Amino acid sequence: MKFTRIDPHPQLEHLIECYWMMQDNDLTPNIEKIIPDGFTELIFNYGSVYKARTHGEWHLQTPNLLAGQISSYFYLENTGATGSFAIKLKPAALTQLFNLNMVNYLDKIVDLDTFPNHELATLKEKVLPFIDEHHLKQVLDNYFLELSKNATINPLKDTLDLIFNSNGMASVAEMISVAQVSERQLERLFKKYVGLSPKYYSRIIRFNYIFQLIKSKKNSWTEIVYQSGYYDQSHFIRNFKAFSGEDPSSYFFEEKNMANFFLNK
Repeated sequence: MKFTRIDPHPQLEHLIECYWMMQDNDLTPNIEKIIPDGFTELIFNYGSVYKARTHGEWHLQTPNLLAGQISSYFYLENTGATGSFAIKLKPAALTQLFNLNMVNYLDKIVDLDTFPNHELATLKEKVLPFIDEHHLKQVLDNYFLELSKNATINPLKDTLDLIFNSNGMASVAEMISVAQVSERQLERLFKKYVGLSPKYYSRIIRFNYIFQLIKSKKNSWTEIVYQSGYYDQSHFIRNFKAFSGEDPSSYFFEEKNMANFFLNK
C-alpha cells in the first residue's frame, strides 16, 4: 500500500489538516484497523469500495463517504485494488463550511451521493475522475478556498488550540476558562462542532500523542506513560486498549498500515 499525505494551501490550514491518498494494485483482501485520530474526513474511492465491520457486522461501503468522529476502533477490508483520496478536516470544519451538527455523525460513515447538502453531494463532480496528485491538490485547494469565504467563525478555536497544544492534557476547568462559557455551554458547542464531549475529545488527542512519543524513539515506556499524562501504567494500558483494541506492548507501531499512517503525523 502506498500512502501519500498532501499539505493544503496555507490559507486553508485552519480548516483542513491534509489531503491524503492510498493506492494499491493488490487484489488480495486485507483487513485494516481504523483508530480514532480526532479528525473528520470526506473520502472518495476511485478504485474498489471497502467493507467495514462495526458492531460485529460487515457491510459494504459506498464509493464516496463522509466520516464523522469515531469514538473507538473499527475494521475495513478491501474488495479489490485500492484507489482512494480524502480531505482530512479540522475538528470543527464541517460545521463551519456546511453547517452540519456533528453529533449526528458520531461513529457514522454516510453516503455522500445521497447526502442532503448540495455542496457536499456534488463535490465528487469536481474531483472525479481522478487524474493525478497535482491536479487533485489544485482542484481541492480551489474548491475549499472559494468555500472558505463563507465559512463561519469557529467558537471553539482557542479551546481546540489548548487541547492540541497540551496534547490532550488540559483540564475541563482550563477549557472553560479559555472558552469563557459555562461547562454546559462548552458541552453543547463541542457536540455541535466536534461531535464529542470536550473531555472525550481530549482523551483521543492524548492517545494520539502516544504515537508521537513512540515515533521519537527517545523514551522508555515509563517515560511515555508519564509524558502522556497517565496516573499509572494500568490506566495507560486501559486507555490504549479502549481506542485501539490492543495492548501497547503488542501493537506494531512501525507497521505500514492505515492506522499508523493517520496517527503518525
